[in-house]
Amino acid sequence: MTPARRTGTAAGVLLALFVLLTVVVAVRHGAPLPGDRALHRWPLDHRPPVAVATALAVTATGTGLVPYLLAIVAGLIAGRDGRERRGAAAGALAVLILGQAVRYGLMAAVARPRPAAFDWATTASGHSFPSGHTTTSALTAGLLVWAVLTRSRISAVRFTVALVLLWAAAVGLSRVYLGVHWASDVLGGWLFAAFWLCLAARVAEPLVRRLRAKPSTARHP
Repeated sequence: MTPARRTGTAAGVLLALFVLLTVVVAVRHGAPLPGDRALHRWPLDHRPPVAVATALAVTATGTGLVPYLLAIVAGLIAGRDGRERRGAAAGALAVLILGQAVRYGLMAAVARPRPAAFDWATTASGHSFPSGHTTTSALTAGLLVWAVLTRSRISAVRFTVALVLLWAAAVGLSRVYLGVHWASDVLGGWLFAAFWLCLAARVAEPLVRRLRAKPSTARHP
């Protein structure tokens, strides 16, 4: 199986899983799924001030300007020259922005309520599914992993890849720990982000090939 076909197959599987989870959430009118309540209750009894402060610091990196700046950095890392860096940075930013737009539409369509506000250890707004911070950080992490793997072999950047993925996982888990999302919201964010990244890779592959095959327009003396 070719890499392109593997990516397409992965995108199809991830989409099916995400759609299944979304349908279950919608059919239950946003009610917590099995396991959601237990995973929500545990942090309520395990919130020492240091842990809450750490979770707040981690969760803050999953929104605002940070993910968009990191997406641009990913593009700059992936490009081999000025033209490729500009194109890759614009493409990475487009993947993140378009993913966010689709995610906002899904949140509005499902309209899942968040857990009760008196359990929150931070502020939150909007609907709950899929988790915005989780989706944003996972998309950004995927772009960064793509960038470093474009420039280096996995054996050379294994620690960097692990660190980036750990950051995205921590952002998602912080949303449950802080009480503003159900665990299934976070799972939904991870599934959607993984699907979106696979879809973007499949769409971008022929564009990247054409860009790298295009001869330079610079004139030689």
